[in-house]
Amino acid sequence: MSAPVRRDGTFDDAALMRRAVDRATHSRLLAPPNPWVGAVLVTADGVSFEGSTRRPGDNHAERQVIERAGPQAEGATLYVTLEPCHHHGRTPPCTSAVLDAGISRVVYAVDDPDPRVAGRGAAALRDAGVVVVAGCEQELVEEQLAPYLHHRRTGRPFVVLKLAATLDGRTAAPDGSSKWITGPEARADVQQLRAESDAIAVGAGTARTDDPRLTVRDVVGPDGHPVREPKRVVFGRAPRGAAVHPCLELEGPPEAALDELGRRDVLQVLIEGGADVAGRFHRAGLVDRYVFYYAPALMGGGDGRAMFAGPGAPNMDDLRRGTIRSVTRLGADIRVEVDFRGG
Repeated sequence: MSAPVRRDGTFDDAALMRRAVDRATHSRLLAPPNPWVGAVLVTADGVSFEGSTRRPGDNHAERQVIERAGPQAEGATLYVTLEPCHHHGRTPPCTSAVLDAGISRVVYAVDDPDPRVAGRGAAALRDAGVVVVAGCEQELVEEQLAPYLHHRRTGRPFVVLKLAATLDGRTAAPDGSSKWITGPEARADVQQLRAESDAIAVGAGTARTDDPRLTVRDVVGPDGHPVREPKRVVFGRAPRGAAVHPCLELEGPPEAALDELGRRDVLQVLIEGGADVAGRFHRAGLVDRYVFYYAPALMGGGDGRAMFAGPGAPNMDDLRRGTIRSVTRLGADIRVEVDFRGG
């Protein structure tokens, strides 16, 4: 495939980085706990090779495109969504592959905050005479790699809170029944959200009442193989014989639970309820993203189960206001993604 060029004959860095970002989407369900990274290598005469990081232990995106290019990699430009690694992990450092291939220019989007990299990759390349350009399409990749970057910067997983409700904000009937509020398209979307998460968590009350399995169904990876199963987590003690077993049981404050999940290489945790857990994480300001699934249905009264248990904002001035990231129609339902950080 030929690379896009500007009118002055130089490569269009932004367009090529966006192509690398697109390749990284193929890695989302495969790479964790490694970052899902895309790369494009463009030879001196404009021929391009594309790749993305695969399952842990396989080649990173950089090595994939370098191997595909072969001798043509000499003098080429490498576009990669994350700063090339400069340490021995499951695979050798990508900086060594770049230098061995004779690549003359590296363009990347985001500095890797992993303390084993943290600027060392870029510095090693520059010291060896490679032209390095950082920050190309940075905002786009910061969003794509948000769970990984958050984990490396804080030591905790990126927290996604998922709630399915009627239009009047009720998650269950007064008798506790809640299946099914939303339709099949929304439920399929939840399975994709589960597959993108490293752990799925519920409270002990939900584990007792709903007896969920917290598994991924009907999702396969881009390589055609089943996706990995996320860790199953219960905040509190799961009942003996519950379908969620074997699971990790975490007690104590939410902050301690997130610290423990972070130590276990959980980059993203999906919290699926119940209202008590949702309320505690919300009030503590620990939710990084809210995903609401609304069905065109009304409970029509005040006795249905609310999304959040516990005290809310005492007055209008104390409302937590956020930013709607997206609204998507899924069959008869809608999905609304909201960020409240800083809101």
